[in-house]
Amino acid sequence: MWTVYSFTGASILASIIFSLLLFLSIDENPVMQVLFGGLAVIFELGKFFAWYEFGERRARRSYTGAASAFAFYSVLAAISIGGSVGGIQSATNQAQSHVSVQQSKINAYNMQIEAIEKQIALNNVAAQKYIQMARIATGVTRIQRENSKLRKQQQALAIERDNLPVVSQGSVLGLIDGLAKTLKVSTEAAQLGLVIFLSILLDFFAAFFVGLIGEELRFRQNFNRKHAIYVSDTTVRPSDAVLNPAHSAENATKEATVRESTTRENAASPTAGLATLALEAAHEKQTNQAESEDQLPPYDRVVGALASNAVSCSKRAIIRALKLTTDEVDAVFHQMMQEGLVSKKPNHHFQWHGVPATAEESAPMG
Repeated sequence: MWTVYSFTGASILASIIFSLLLFLSIDENPVMQVLFGGLAVIFELGKFFAWYEFGERRARRSYTGAASAFAFYSVLAAISIGGSVGGIQSATNQAQSHVSVQQSKINAYNMQIEAIEKQIALNNVAAQKYIQMARIATGVTRIQRENSKLRKQQQALAIERDNLPVVSQGSVLGLIDGLAKTLKVSTEAAQLGLVIFLSILLDFFAAFFVGLIGEELRFRQNFNRKHAIYVSDTTVRPSDAVLNPAHSAENATKEATVRESTTRENAASPTAGLATLALEAAHEKQTNQAESEDQLPPYDRVVGALASNAVSCSKRAIIRALKLTTDEVDAVFHQMMQEGLVSKKPNHHFQWHGVPATAEESAPMG
């Protein structure tokens, strides 16, 4: 789950940052930037809270509430995707601007070199006319000197152009150029399509992990609640004195009061005294029986509790119910598995098969 939390936090943080890039560029005033930045954060966090609430209401089968939460999420997601598109587009344009500036410098040198090449071509045309007029010594010689100067100037410009620092093209820009050539569209269209795709993917990626966290939390709550109910319904209560000392002290006080009153009644009525003695004898018998059960070996206590369906066939439930140690319960389950009283299912839970009936118990009554 820590991996899920990390991915969720990173995706939400990236979505917030890209939205901030757009919202902070709306106004240069610091106060307005703080307001727009807070608005972007509220939209982003509210969007994911709405998606989490959508999962909660759907799990509770409140479909009307789930529809309203989904509508609210859709509105915030549209705003968030628009903000992410603007932010990613701005960042991509900034990276593209460096390449564009360098390319413009190269284009300027190319234009100058091309203009010199055109001038040389015009001079050659003029030299051809001087040759036709038989003025080679005066006209052609001068044109050749001008062309020589232009050639040197052209070579110097070419050297300066080639010495410009090379701007490395980032992987994103390379991807955009590759998409533009593959889809046979302009670079701007490929860039916009890639930015929209990344923005939508980022939002759905974060929404998926937010929903995954909600599912895990709901599963954990349901499991803890069902496990607590299951244990409380199937746990054997060894004695009230162990579970609630205050309650046992109160019972002891009541018993002392009852005994005192019965002693007085016994003196007044012999018949009532006999009934009271019978009740005390039954209570003492139950107490002695509970004490004798506590003195039984762990194996007999566990088998007796499972046979009477007083506790579930689970090590944890038996440990809590009978106050046994983990080693004792492991040893008892190992012995019961060897005797065929319990078996382990594929999900590693134990199944109680019951104590096999003896020959005397299975024989029909004559």
